[in-house]
Amino acid sequence: MPTLETQNRQLYLDLLKRVLGDFIYDLGAAKDEKYPTMTWADTRTGRKHTLSTYADYKANGLLFPQQAHTMIGLKRLDNLQFCLEQILAQNTPGDLLEAGVWRGGACIFMRGLLKAYGETQRKVWVADSFVGFQASDLVNTNIDLEKTNYHSVSQAQVAEHFKAYDLLDEQVVFLPGFLDQSLPKAPIEALALLRLDVDFYHPTLEGLTWLYPRLSPGGFVIIDDYYAFEGCRQAVNAYRQVHQISEPLVRIDPCAVYWQKSTSSQGALAPGND
Repeated sequence: MPTLETQNRQLYLDLLKRVLGDFIYDLGAAKDEKYPTMTWADTRTGRKHTLSTYADYKANGLLFPQQAHTMIGLKRLDNLQFCLEQILAQNTPGDLLEAGVWRGGACIFMRGLLKAYGETQRKVWVADSFVGFQASDLVNTNIDLEKTNYHSVSQAQVAEHFKAYDLLDEQVVFLPGFLDQSLPKAPIEALALLRLDVDFYHPTLEGLTWLYPRLSPGGFVIIDDYYAFEGCRQAVNAYRQVHQISEPLVRIDPCAVYWQKSTSSQGALAPGND
């Protein structure tokens, strides 16, 4: 039987996820609205998942929200919680970092979870240009730079979002700048979790190149856009091949994957997508 403390912690984290993703007020009459049917397969089990409603699309992070502080959906937020709780349970050393934070929601959840567990030693690194992408990031994508960067969010606005949840403190560290400029000089000693949500080939490769060597054994890598953008997938596959990374990719939802950096013991896998 879970203790009252455990129950209250999980209630807080569940509510935090639902507020960050705007699942409290946005799933009324619209939840059953029909959307084009989409099917994706779990790479571990082969089981196929079918999405066909507004609620399905939103839970799987396939919609651009107007009010939410994250667009990654509940599936990816649940996965983030799983990885973080594994890190704490196994005492995997290192900080937490997301590159490509948009409105900051995933990082806010990281900080909220650390606070809920009373973890005071780890930092949450919030890495972003806060002005959008470089033109070189979009080579061979046929994506308009100006239109894409219109949706960028400033560092000041992301900080305000942290404040709204009473989660902006000394454990939150902003790392502004394009990744090829900010990461080489970043004073990060060790990471337990690396979350990359930078869409395209070059920033994905920069993130892995500079940060994966700092990831502790037993730490987790989450790639938000692996199945969403071909360039992201190519960068991940190329890096894994060059560095002979054989840990299996685990699919989270239609877009994202993760893997756990190997240790002497067998790595944990998240629960299935049932």
